[in-house]
Amino acid sequence: MVQRLKNYVGGEWIDVEASAFHAVTNPATGEVIGETPLGGAGEVDAAARAAADAFPAWRERPVEDRVQFLFELKFLLEKHAEELAAIVTRENGKTLPEARGSVRRGIQMVEVATGAPSLLMGQSLEDIASGIDCESVRQPMGVFACIAPFNFPAMVPMWFFPFAVACGNTFICKPSEQVPFSQKLVWELIHEAGFPPGVLNLVNGGKETVNALLEHPTIKGISFVGSSPVAEHVYKTAAAHGKRVQALGGAKNFIVVMPDAEMDAALDAVAESAFGCAGERCLAASVVVPVGGCHDEVRQGLIERAKAIRIGDGAQDGVTMGPLISAGHKEKVVGYIETGVEEGAELVVDGREQGQGEGGFFVGPTLFDKVKPDMKVGSEEIFGPVLCMMPAEDLDEALDIAGKHPLANASSIFTTSGKNARRFRYEIDASMAGVNIGVAAPMSFFGFGGAKGSFFGDLKAHGREAFDFFTDRKVVISRW
Repeated sequence: MVQRLKNYVGGEWIDVEASAFHAVTNPATGEVIGETPLGGAGEVDAAARAAADAFPAWRERPVEDRVQFLFELKFLLEKHAEELAAIVTRENGKTLPEARGSVRRGIQMVEVATGAPSLLMGQSLEDIASGIDCESVRQPMGVFACIAPFNFPAMVPMWFFPFAVACGNTFICKPSEQVPFSQKLVWELIHEAGFPPGVLNLVNGGKETVNALLEHPTIKGISFVGSSPVAEHVYKTAAAHGKRVQALGGAKNFIVVMPDAEMDAALDAVAESAFGCAGERCLAASVVVPVGGCHDEVRQGLIERAKAIRIGDGAQDGVTMGPLISAGHKEKVVGYIETGVEEGAELVVDGREQGQGEGGFFVGPTLFDKVKPDMKVGSEEIFGPVLCMMPAEDLDEALDIAGKHPLANASSIFTTSGKNARRFRYEIDASMAGVNIGVAAPMSFFGFGGAKGSFFGDLKAHGREAFDFFTDRKVVISRW
């Protein structure tokens, strides 16, 4: 039976009277498993009013008391982690081990946010002048909201709401309409954890809902994860309405492989980075740059690893890569492969030949060689299991290739040379850099976000920067 999603507002699950719905599918089968109501400004306003009403009492609650709700939520998430991972696999398509890993990362965010009593501390200095003292304190600002993507449905909202409410704000989450069931369970656990009504709210919807969040006068700040064009729209629109914004955009991530790399380990990491989660992650390897004489070894090693991947329903044992999120996205990725062939890139492994089953949205690992930076397949974000090879003569050329690209989310180098590693981390534009790491994903206690066209805003996600984003610093100067 197809389930119709509800909103969670003011501590209650509410039916949405919408004129349109988005069909939620299992990407491995094409089966419709739910309907997301595409509400609009009215639903956002109801959630914003509930959050605003809850803010004064929540703000006044001591931070040590606030984090007790997060401790309880962490306990419940641990208890239901396997159930949550299974939901992620069913609605998103990623393999069960990948889903488990993403749930674990989300729980780590809640864990870090429970450290708010220490991380919210301000600064003070007595006698800044004769008889005058000064202190700086962090204060919550009100209602915040996040607009989450489809690719990590359980994890990404946890980059934001645990920190926001630990700081004393209230919150509205809008999950992707393509993957609403993960957050449905999370909000059921939030309710069970006993958060006061209105502190945490869930609003389903599409583009109209997004724009209503960006424009609503009560909402003080917006967090977003998605493509760069949409991130730029979110940033400009929300900022024009006086909001704080952290908008995490798209990527074209470069991985440099030096001739002195430990090659087997490097190629294992590159293949997992490019093809894990079907390439649908903002830190996935998009372009591998083999430097000097290692091109043939890198090429052959990636061919072998791509062909060894088992494609299928991520819920099945032994499957190492699941489907893409939707039929439309599959069509887009296949279109990029066709364009790459037309542009003259050498198609070494063709993922179009590896579709599995009727109704599923499968594209297999795809490898291009002899890709040039001005080709569409080499310059645009594909967000699928497509890896491009751009050989370089030396590290200078490799850094130049990455530096000229307008996106700079993550980038890595594989080398056993400390000199090469230091130069890479010193000069690479990407804000998330890896040395002998395939996916340069920061842990929850470090900041997350890219540079150039991959990020719009000033303060990035999670880590200490979260406590800066979700609070305002007030300086108090006193003479008695």
